[in-house]
Amino acid sequence: MKKILLVTGIIFALGIIIFIPGKRMAREHVNLKTAVTDHPLLCTNCHLHMHKRSPFARFDQADYLSPLNLAVSNDGKLVYIAAQDGNALLVADVEKGKVIRKIPVGNKPHSVIVDKAGKNAYVSNQWSDNVFVINLDNYQITDTLLTGNGPAGLSLSSDEKSLYVVNSYSSDLTVIDLESGIEIKRLTTGNNPTGATLSPDGSDLYVTSRRADIAQYGEPLVSQLTVVNDKSKRIKTYLGMESAYLMENVAFTPAGDLAVVTLIRPKNMVPSIQVERGFMMTHGIGIIEQKENGRIIQLLTDEPNAYYPDPFDIVISPDGKRAFISNSGVNTITVVDIDSVKALIAESTPEMLKLWPDHLGISSRYVIKRISTGANPKGLALSPDGQTLYVAEHLEDRIAVISADNMETVKTIDLDGPGRITVTRKGRRLLNNAGRTFQTQYSCYTCHPDEHEDGLVYNMASKDMGRNITNTQSLRDISDTPPFKWNGKNQTVFKQDGMRFSTVLTRTEPFPYPDLDAISSYIMTGIKYPPNLGFNPAGKLTEAQRRGKTVFERTKDNLGNVIPENNRCITCHPSPYYTNLKQVDVKTLAASDDSILFDTPHLNNIYASPPYLHDGRASTLEEIWTIYGKEDKHGLVGDMTKNQLNDLIEYLKSLRSPDYDGKSTQIHEAALNH
Repeated sequence: MKKILLVTGIIFALGIIIFIPGKRMAREHVNLKTAVTDHPLLCTNCHLHMHKRSPFARFDQADYLSPLNLAVSNDGKLVYIAAQDGNALLVADVEKGKVIRKIPVGNKPHSVIVDKAGKNAYVSNQWSDNVFVINLDNYQITDTLLTGNGPAGLSLSSDEKSLYVVNSYSSDLTVIDLESGIEIKRLTTGNNPTGATLSPDGSDLYVTSRRADIAQYGEPLVSQLTVVNDKSKRIKTYLGMESAYLMENVAFTPAGDLAVVTLIRPKNMVPSIQVERGFMMTHGIGIIEQKENGRIIQLLTDEPNAYYPDPFDIVISPDGKRAFISNSGVNTITVVDIDSVKALIAESTPEMLKLWPDHLGISSRYVIKRISTGANPKGLALSPDGQTLYVAEHLEDRIAVISADNMETVKTIDLDGPGRITVTRKGRRLLNNAGRTFQTQYSCYTCHPDEHEDGLVYNMASKDMGRNITNTQSLRDISDTPPFKWNGKNQTVFKQDGMRFSTVLTRTEPFPYPDLDAISSYIMTGIKYPPNLGFNPAGKLTEAQRRGKTVFERTKDNLGNVIPENNRCITCHPSPYYTNLKQVDVKTLAASDDSILFDTPHLNNIYASPPYLHDGRASTLEEIWTIYGKEDKHGLVGDMTKNQLNDLIEYLKSLRSPDYDGKSTQIHEAALNH
């Protein structure tokens, strides 16, 4: 008994000795990681939920479906649903209120449409670069149509002999002859297109674009609507939507007199602290009059003290009286009275029409209802009789069924996704929701659509307003590339999305700690790059890319002189993420910058992130060196021939996520051979 008591006493004493300094060290460690002093001391916050390769990571995963877009059968009895994360086309029976078929399709399906006869459905697979043709009699895949990079929105031609496919990553439009199944044309569109709709008379196809044209900071924003003549299959015109971006989708009134597009109006050139005055982000619609010399008019759907961010889809009732808009950032459907919009336009002088795009109170003239939905409403579809609106509740794994007449939700269709909400799923919901920003002005998605970046440059209003202009950085695949921010001051995502987020961006209280843990978990483990099918589909470099790799890794210049180690590309940008995780001075500071070092950015999928440099001054990769790197401080390139620079650029475009090493070949071949 004495020995037992002695051993117990020794263990207890050792426990006390270890516990007190151990707890202090743990507290210091957590304080360092979170930049606060009261974050809970829970090892699971980081070591269970923050490592995508952790053996425990699978416990925080679930096979969600994430419905994105949908279509209704011609008889109104079925709803066809593109389940983005489920890689499936779901068929839901409206009367039964449940899914009756699940058809596996390609990687990350985006959109689904049905032909007039109701015989075939077409599903675009955004991460597989193809469209599946599905026979709706037997639900069999009958053909695989190859497209450009990142197929998204779909439309059939007026005679249904051709299929239009919007290629979001390569910013063009594929035209496929459906008899042969072969692409017959590819047309250049606006930047990062996603939506396509044919006019009621079948004459023109409108294609939206989400990213604005590349421009220097200080120049007005312009995003392009591409208009294609259906008969000739040629570009008719480009319509510039000024001071707007993230135009996701477009709809026409049944009479064809108006085209209406969803949009966001960012105020990226004023200090971010202006969020408190409603000056940072506003949301609304663009209206294009369908007549000779038709005007382009913008109207807000926000209110003075409440914003409705991230408008995604829009549909207009068959009688042309109402438009329904999904505001995915606040889980809301906004209902707009079209007659009131027309009356406002008719009575407005040209000066008034210039005022309305920034007038928060004008929405009271035409917004007649706000309908609450489940998490993150995206695609919309109306029944053929216009009586029922179907809403894809993207992060709820559910379809809302709304009476278009009463404007109330009458029931929901559960898609049989996982019942539990994991930590990362909760984080994804938070990232796509504007609940933490002042007056719900914007969500993380607003500047990071698809967890990427918006291509804009912002005045982030640090200690000196108007200084330190910064280009939005992608959230994709950043878990192994700390620190964060262009200056590398945030060692962890906890810091980035905690105090900094609330102080500089949201101007409200920071996330409660469970929410901060969840959103950090999603950013660190749940966001991946698309496969680089445009420039490196199978992991095999082209001849030009191999030559570019040699240039990228060279240690001597063209004259045989040794390049200083700190001025070689490969020194600061080693694989697999092509960053050494260090801060450096590459002599790219602008007059408006504080004297700081820059965190070395990773280069995977860099082709998808123009403009370049910390302040977005370089419109293309070439400009980094031909215009802004002439002093040879940002890598030695002054001795290169034009062909060598071209090869280097081709190699940079080939860089992809290491997650696809050994997998892309199979992914690409499966896409080609399905």
